[in-house]
Amino acid sequence: MPPTPPQLARWHEQVEELSAGAIRALSGEADLHYRGRRLHRGHQPLPLFGPHLAPALEQGDDAGSFRGAADGIALRLAHSDAALHRSLCPQPPVERLLFELLEQLRCESLADPAMPGVARNLRHRFDAWSRAYHHARLNETTRGMLLYTVAQISRSRVTGEPVMEETEDLIEGTRADLVPQLGTDLAGLRRQRRDQAAYAQHALAIARAVAAMLAHGAEAAEQQAAEREGEDEDSAAGFRVLMDFDPPAGEAVRLAQAGDARVLEGASEGYRVFTRAYDREVAATALVRPDALRELRERLDARIARQAVQLPWLVRALQALLARPHTDGWHDGQEEGLLDGRRLARLVALPTERRLFRAARTQPLADCAVTLLLDCSASMKEHAEWTAMLADVLARALERIGARCEVLGFTTGAWNGGRAQRDWQRAGRPVQPGRLNELCHIVFKDAATPWRRARPGIAALLKPDLFREGVDGEALQWAAGRLAAQEAERRILLVVSDGCPMDGATRLANGTHMLDRHLQQVAQRIEQQGQIALVGVGVGLDLSPYYAASHVLDLAHAGAGNAVFREVVGVLGGRVRR
Repeated sequence: MPPTPPQLARWHEQVEELSAGAIRALSGEADLHYRGRRLHRGHQPLPLFGPHLAPALEQGDDAGSFRGAADGIALRLAHSDAALHRSLCPQPPVERLLFELLEQLRCESLADPAMPGVARNLRHRFDAWSRAYHHARLNETTRGMLLYTVAQISRSRVTGEPVMEETEDLIEGTRADLVPQLGTDLAGLRRQRRDQAAYAQHALAIARAVAAMLAHGAEAAEQQAAEREGEDEDSAAGFRVLMDFDPPAGEAVRLAQAGDARVLEGASEGYRVFTRAYDREVAATALVRPDALRELRERLDARIARQAVQLPWLVRALQALLARPHTDGWHDGQEEGLLDGRRLARLVALPTERRLFRAARTQPLADCAVTLLLDCSASMKEHAEWTAMLADVLARALERIGARCEVLGFTTGAWNGGRAQRDWQRAGRPVQPGRLNELCHIVFKDAATPWRRARPGIAALLKPDLFREGVDGEALQWAAGRLAAQEAERRILLVVSDGCPMDGATRLANGTHMLDRHLQQVAQRIEQQGQIALVGVGVGLDLSPYYAASHVLDLAHAGAGNAVFREVVGVLGGRVRR
């Protein structure tokens, strides 16, 4: 059976961690990591260097394709002068596509001969991309065939390897037409591949010549495309040829599924709130009747019992992870350690006395504050039992080791904006009003309340009608502010969510991306300040477009036992993607 979306998200996370490690090793750059399926250097997203360097599990690409893409990216970083490349790069889309591709092929041709596996990986990835292009029938148009043929013969000339056998006969006619016009520059690519500036002149000539051919045949190509309109729409959907190599601010770089929401890189617009008159912070116990709380608590206890969590193991794991040795006194009468002046008189009376020393007495102390911020939007309702169990067991274990723990949640007071939207309508519907909803920030357990007294509040997570919409950015600000006010050596904030911010009224009045941008801004500010370790825990979803440190949790296949809690311990210990 095909993998589920949560499984794909987990696999992508693992593949990207391995790919980033390979790129760092081969390029020699330590600050490279994937975020939102885009390679970043620090906080800066890097451009896509070539159309064949973006494999995807959804398209059926295998491990060899990911290895080849990683090796290709690393070679580009190691062998290409980015400033020189930018200064020479043409702006017209087709010319730029070809110029980028030719520079990428130059860098791949410089792979160390002592590493034959790299060459095999590169060939495997390029062939996989070529087959996908061919099977998507993109080379059935004049434009598609011309671009495909240029890519094939250019790689063959630069690397000295033959073209892909599967399509060799298919491109023969186009190749015969191209070689007389491009032959001199194609030959120059191989000769000048170690001189980027000289190579670029041949690459520019090829790019301009091919662009001119396409422009000359544009009318015929359009007519051909019109005749075939719709014929290959499904097979070619999502397969990109012309690429956006630079991700400008405001461009969507990762589709984080939550309806049709997109995550944006950058933020240019300010965040506004139409009214805060209806926002509230409330204890969870105030939202549920006492008799209902008792029933919910019994239900949660039964769920925890079925899960068979080994609490002693979890306590030991958290103590080893979070506790630090703390001196709280002395052991007197030791045979080694620091000399105890109070016992020197015994040495005079008993020359054989050896217990004249004292040693510091240390105890493990978890001077740590942990906050769980739980997304209580409607899509999280199906995960309510899991998140309640996670919060309850983790809060109990953290208390055992002396760490402070808060369990917070965020939702809205109404659907579709509630009273805030009605006020906006009465005000004449001003444009770009900002956030249009009633925030409801819920305290399931505060840091000062012991777990035993907080048990009913945590059980309130099982109340279905708490789950409405979510304004994540303001909730993150609120939780971080509470955590920063706590006295602790370490502060950790775990955000558990399964999607993008979602508030229908705000999106309709302000555009799709305002809440996404604000969440990114808030998360980046917290990460840059460095007082709080912020981690996004995605329930079946990659949250890396929002959080620099993130982890995908697949609750659908978690099963019984400690598996989920082992992952959470790893997250608290820093075993996350960065």
